[in-house]
Amino acid sequence: MDLVCCWHKEVVEPGGCPNIGEGEEVLYTSYQRRVLEKCIDCPNFRNDILKLQETGHPLGAVVPFLVGEVQEQRGRLQSMGSFLDSRDREIKFLHEISLVLQTSVDLDEVLSVVMTAITAGKGFGMNRAFLLLADKERKLLRGYLGVGPRDYGEAWGIWQEIQQGDFTLKEMAKDFYQTKLTSEKQKFHDILERMTIPLADQNHVLVRSLREKRPILVENAFHNPDCDHSLVQALGVDTFLITPLISRNRRIGVIISDNCITHKQITPQDVQSLETFAFSVAFAIERASLYERLQEELLKVTAANVKLKEQQELIVKMERMALVGKITSSIAHSIRNPLMIIGGFARTLLRGAAQDDPKREYLESIGQEARQLEEVLEDILNYSDSLYPTLDTWDVNQLVSSVCRELNGRLQERRVACRLRLEASIPPARIDYKQVAYCVRTIINTAMERMPEGGEIRAETLRENGWIVVEVWVSGVPLSPESIEAMTTPFGSTEELGSGLGVAICKTIMEKHGNIFEVSTPAGGGTRYIIKLPVNREETQHGTIAGG
Repeated sequence: MDLVCCWHKEVVEPGGCPNIGEGEEVLYTSYQRRVLEKCIDCPNFRNDILKLQETGHPLGAVVPFLVGEVQEQRGRLQSMGSFLDSRDREIKFLHEISLVLQTSVDLDEVLSVVMTAITAGKGFGMNRAFLLLADKERKLLRGYLGVGPRDYGEAWGIWQEIQQGDFTLKEMAKDFYQTKLTSEKQKFHDILERMTIPLADQNHVLVRSLREKRPILVENAFHNPDCDHSLVQALGVDTFLITPLISRNRRIGVIISDNCITHKQITPQDVQSLETFAFSVAFAIERASLYERLQEELLKVTAANVKLKEQQELIVKMERMALVGKITSSIAHSIRNPLMIIGGFARTLLRGAAQDDPKREYLESIGQEARQLEEVLEDILNYSDSLYPTLDTWDVNQLVSSVCRELNGRLQERRVACRLRLEASIPPARIDYKQVAYCVRTIINTAMERMPEGGEIRAETLRENGWIVVEVWVSGVPLSPESIEAMTTPFGSTEELGSGLGVAICKTIMEKHGNIFEVSTPAGGGTRYIIKLPVNREETQHGTIAGG
C-alpha cells in the first residue's frame, strides 16, 4: 500500500517530513514523539488512515480510536495547564498583595491596596467594591469606603487612564492612596450613608454572611426575599457578591463587589479567589485598626503623664509656697505689733509738736517709714492669706468699679486718668473678692508708681472663651521681658522697679485659685495686665449673685 505520511517509518531522512521545522531535528529519529507531536495533526496521516479503512486493514479501525484518545488526553492536559497557569498567577498576585498589606499599619493605606486589588483589571477585575466595617462596640456594620465608577462614562475614562499609564498594581494602589482616597469616599457618600446594619439582625444577608463565615453570591436581588430591599436599592444592581472579613473569629466587616458597568458574570472562581483574599485583608485591617487604637491610647497616656508631671510640680510648688507663707506670716505678725506701737507713738508725738520744733522732721520721717513698713507687712500677710481663699459669687464689674473709686484720690494726685470699659453682659464669677480686689488695686498702684508725670490707665472687662477677663492697660514705656519676669517672681527685684511682692503676690493668688494672670507688652506700647476668672455657671443658671 502506498502510504504518504512518515508515521510508519521509525527513522526519517532529513527533509523527509514537511512538518518538522528548524530546531526539531531530533524528531527524525524519535519515532514516538514524531507520531504524537506531528503525525496526528498531519493531513497526509489522515489520508493514510482513510486508505487503511477503505482496504479493510485492521489498523484502519484501531488507529482512529487511539488518535481520539490521544487528542482527548492532550486537551485535558492543555486545560489543566491553563488552570495551573491561572492559579499560579493568582498565587503570585495574592503573595504580592499580602506582602504590601503586611508592611503597612496605616488603615487608609491598607484599604487603598485592598480596594484597588478588587477593582483593578490587573487584580480581580470587579467594577465596584464597597467596604463595611464593624464599629468598636461590634454592634453595627457601617459603610466606610466605596471604590469604582458610577457610570459608563467614568468607567471608560478610568480604563483609558490605566491603559495609558500602564501602572503595576502596587503603583495603582499608591496613586489611589495619595490622590483619590478622599474623593472616592465623598463620591459614594450617599450610598455609604444608607449602609448601616445592626449586627444583631441575624436575618440580614450581610450579617448572615458573617455568621456563616462564607461568601454569598446574591442573584436576582430585586426579587430575592432574603435580601434587604434598602440595601439592594442603594446598590442598584441585581447581582453582587458579599465577602465576609473575619480574623480570629472576630467580625471585621464585609466587602460587597459587583459588575454594574460590564455586567460580567461573577464566576465560582471569582467567589473562591475573593474568599481566599479576604483572610489576609481581614488580618491587615484588624492589625491597622489595633495600631490606630494603640496610637490613640498612647497619646492619652502621654497627655496623662504630662498632666501628672504638671500636677506633681504644682504640688511641690504649693508645698514650698505654704512653707514660705507660714514663715512670712509668723515673721510679719512678730514685727507688726512693735511697728504699730512705733508708728502710733511717732504720730502722737507729731500731733503735739510745734511747727518750729526741730524734732518734727524726725517724727515725720519715723511715721512715713513706719507706714511704708506696714504696707510691706500687708503684702506679706496677703501672700500668706492667699493659701486659704474664701470663695463666693461676685459681680466682677462692681469689683473693678469699687477699686477704681477707692483709688480715685491717689489717681488725681498723680494726674493719672482711669477709664472704665465694662461689658454689661458679664456673668458672675466665683472668686475671693478681697484677694481679687487686692490684685486689681496692686496693679493700678504699681502702674501709678511708674507714671511720675501722669498718664492713662484703662480697665476693661469682657467675656472670652469661657473666661471673664479683667484687663488693665497702662500707657507709657513698655516693660522689658526681664522686668516682667522679676516683677512676677516673689521677692524679685530690678533697678527699674525697686523691690516688692505686690504683682508677684497677684500672680500667686490667681494661679492658686485656678485662674490666669499674665503681663505682656502690646504692639501699641505700654503694659497690659490680664486676669482671667472662671464663669460661675451654676449661679448663672439660677440667676443669683451673692454679695454683688
